[in-house]
Amino acid sequence: MKIIDLSHPIHLGMPVFPGTEPPRFEQANTLEDNGFIETKLTIYSHTGTHLDAPAHMRPEGLPLDQFCIDDFIGTAVILDCTFSTPGGVDDASVARNYDKSGLITRQHLQQYKEKISKAQFVIFKTGWSKYWGVEDYYRGFPTLTEEAASWLASLEQLKGIGVDTITIDQMDSTTFPIHHILFAKNLLVVENLCNLDAVTTEYFTFSCLPLKTWQADGSPIRAVALSDDQKA
Repeated sequence: MKIIDLSHPIHLGMPVFPGTEPPRFEQANTLEDNGFIETKLTIYSHTGTHLDAPAHMRPEGLPLDQFCIDDFIGTAVILDCTFSTPGGVDDASVARNYDKSGLITRQHLQQYKEKISKAQFVIFKTGWSKYWGVEDYYRGFPTLTEEAASWLASLEQLKGIGVDTITIDQMDSTTFPIHHILFAKNLLVVENLCNLDAVTTEYFTFSCLPLKTWQADGSPIRAVALSDDQKA
């Protein structure tokens, strides 16, 4: 079995959602003074590659600790919605996966209805993880339409949706409709995935285990793909 890391490292000065703070690392104990090393880590719950719980935005939404452990692991499929540059598109893929405004519509998704029906996690590969650490990461990425999100939320077998972008909504949104549509069905949202090109099998096991924090609205995760293809 091949295990593929789909997570960004957490470090000082890393990209974070505008308005939040990057993590802080403080030396709490040292070998010289205490005989062991321990670090005090101050971090937002939605830092780096992370899970959003329905409780993140909805008062009745479940926090992560109320999900079963097997809700964080399942069969996944990647849909390629790669843009070539911020604000531009790869013309060869436009008709297949998104329109020229960068919106992934219900019509685009329904072309993959049979493939999606066999998956518990649908992961959208936009190619935006290559802009991690630069300003382009925060703009121009493809997003779902509300109709597309509603169609996904209607699929009973789904556990969650993943993206390789800073958010599943449009960057300038203040109402976060895509989050709300998915959270209303208690679906998980995984953001800031990376290394999706390394997954070469059509289906794979996706794991996005969070910290077991009481009443968690979200959590950094170590997202991984487990593939039977030794060449993946």
